[in-house]
Amino acid sequence: MKIILRSDELNCPSCVPKIEKALAQVAGVTRAKVHFSTGRIEVEYDPERVKTDQLVSAVNKVGYEARVSAF
Repeated sequence: MKIILRSDELNCPSCVPKIEKALAQVAGVTRAKVHFSTGRIEVEYDPERVKTDQLVSAVNKVGYEARVSAF
């Protein structure tokens, strides 16, 4: 399954690998791609192994606010 998260706090390109690494460490995540210029975070994951709030929490733990995007 694929979900889009948003963060309005991406203020430098160095945050990209931090967020991607944090998401990659969540069991059930198969891919995470951060688009710095748009604040869009694409996550592919197994919904039977990980919940949406765990994805948001992983981003929050490395210091960035995140939320599920409507689009």
